[in-house]
Amino acid sequence: MTNAASAPQAGPAPLKGGALALLTVGLAFGTFMEVLDTSIANVAVPTISGSLGVATSDGTWVISSYSVAAAIAVPLTGWLARRVGEVRLFTMSVLAFTMASALCGLAANFPSLIAFRLLQGLVSGPMVPLSQTILMRSYPPEKRGLALGLWAMTVIVAPIFGPVMGGWITDNYSWPWIFYINLPIGLIAAASSYFLLRGRETKTTKQRIDAVGLALLVVGVSCLQMMLDLGKDRDWFNSTFIVALALIAAVALAFLLAWELTDNTPVIDLTLFKDRNFALGALIIFLGYMTFFGSVVIFPLWLQTVMGYTAGLAGLATAPVGLLALVLSPLIGRNLHRLDLRMVASLAFTVFAIVSIWNGTFTLDVPFGHVILPRLVQGIGVACFFVPMTTITLSSISDERLASASGLSNFLRTLAGAIGTAISTTFWENDAIYHHAVLSESVTQYSPSTTAYQSALGSLGMTGNTISAQLNALVTQQGYMMATNDFFRISCAAFVLLAVLVWITKPKRGAGAAMGH
Repeated sequence: MTNAASAPQAGPAPLKGGALALLTVGLAFGTFMEVLDTSIANVAVPTISGSLGVATSDGTWVISSYSVAAAIAVPLTGWLARRVGEVRLFTMSVLAFTMASALCGLAANFPSLIAFRLLQGLVSGPMVPLSQTILMRSYPPEKRGLALGLWAMTVIVAPIFGPVMGGWITDNYSWPWIFYINLPIGLIAAASSYFLLRGRETKTTKQRIDAVGLALLVVGVSCLQMMLDLGKDRDWFNSTFIVALALIAAVALAFLLAWELTDNTPVIDLTLFKDRNFALGALIIFLGYMTFFGSVVIFPLWLQTVMGYTAGLAGLATAPVGLLALVLSPLIGRNLHRLDLRMVASLAFTVFAIVSIWNGTFTLDVPFGHVILPRLVQGIGVACFFVPMTTITLSSISDERLASASGLSNFLRTLAGAIGTAISTTFWENDAIYHHAVLSESVTQYSPSTTAYQSALGSLGMTGNTISAQLNALVTQQGYMMATNDFFRISCAAFVLLAVLVWITKPKRGAGAAMGH
């Protein structure tokens, strides 16, 4: 492995000064816009469903359709970049995404909205991985750590602020504006990329399309993503539909692996996993992001359904995680070459573990100030996790394979978010049911605490069924609180394991954000 600072460079010289600053802003806007749209519609689903006259359960297709299409498109980035060129592909993707966003806002009915969300997801695939590779190529070798820090900052912070922005826009304006806000952002990103990167296009090759691999990818990923998105609402494998999706996904993905390893021009370059750092780095990012994203989902759910927070207040409690991440990500990126990347990543998982066990001590009467403090500390872990782990993962990948590697890594991260969401919400609800059943065994007429509580409610004028309903609500609330504690304790154990696992990687000491060798 070579240090990026000493590796010989091919192609145009890095940008400098105002041009580099403007390009950084433009690429960050493109990344932020795409990642934001994975979560900004979540809180608006009930409003969209009511506006377009469909059930809320059907309204979740606004999220699922985008996720399915994006998951399919991301792994195609490498092949498309080799055919079209990275700069051209990124600019076209941003413009197409902006147009699709406008169409989503203008959708007159639910089927058209789903169709436009599918289009939006399909064209979004190359945006995140290519913004990463283009940004790093545009910086001088000694500053590529800073570039990676700036890029990671937008990738991590965007999904955190998505529900906050989506809720605020929906409450104060109307749901189409969660899509319309992409228009100025997308135009700035596309214009800056086009004008600043002219003449800096990567080499293109005329490769045939791996039609069999593409078909297997579409079928396998679509069924897997739909299974993860719809499983909880349909009672998982008690549903024939979910079982069918799982079987189709398993068969298609198994055939995809076999086919891609034998095809001369695969749509997904699985030989990347022969690189030790890529294979281990991608695995650690997958497991780390899956666990982290599970907490991103459970935390606001706990605040709103158990603690009685409004959507706005839950957003304020969630947002502090981005504060230290915003400050520290560029700082860590700038000093990557001075740091042992494994030490920094291990610190990230240690911080996540401490915050998880901290959250696991919360009770129903925890004050707001105590809720936001661990979220603030968690920002340290966010900054120390993504930048070093991405650097480790891509550090020994050659320039011509970087787009493929970045696309595959980002695909696994996207998939990790979906799996993390499915596992965390299913565990949380099932564990709450278990604790409800256990606690209910103690709520009897022979329990002194129960009779005392019933007497207290009776003194307030409640009788019969009202008292029973109040008791059940209290047991349910406590059951969810205990399930939340259990979830965070398990997360703590997972992060401790990852803090150790990261030491199996072997990045060269002093290596910065390498572009390959």
